[in-house]
Amino acid sequence: MASRMTEISVDCHDADRLAAFWCAVLGWVVVHHEPGLVEIASAPPDDAALLEAVRSGPVVPTMFFAQVPEDKVAKNRIHFDVSPVDVSQEDEVERILALGATRADIGQTGEESWTVLADPEGNEFCVLRSLAPGHFSL
Repeated sequence: MASRMTEISVDCHDADRLAAFWCAVLGWVVVHHEPGLVEIASAPPDDAALLEAVRSGPVVPTMFFAQVPEDKVAKNRIHFDVSPVDVSQEDEVERILALGATRADIGQTGEESWTVLADPEGNEFCVLRSLAPGHFSL
């Protein structure tokens, strides 16, 4: 059996703030909290159900936000892409900007089908095309 991705860890200065931002963006909840470390997930974990799900195929990984003293000094090596599921891409961009994101310029031409934003700590991510009925296009 191959391994499964079950967690994504993100270094940050303020784990509580970044976890709250991503919970609001994704509609997730905090499932573990201790000073300097916060885990979020789509739903509270049930270990037996998680084990069965992991054995049967890919699962949605949880996200850990871990406080570190170092600053972000370069473009991320990895970033997240999110797809709106019930609104237009433009409406989702505006919602996420209101949550504390900012627009990010990473050299886009303006012809891209995605919008680049940065979370409250400057980590770039993209809002892709909407998957909502009436908004979906390739």
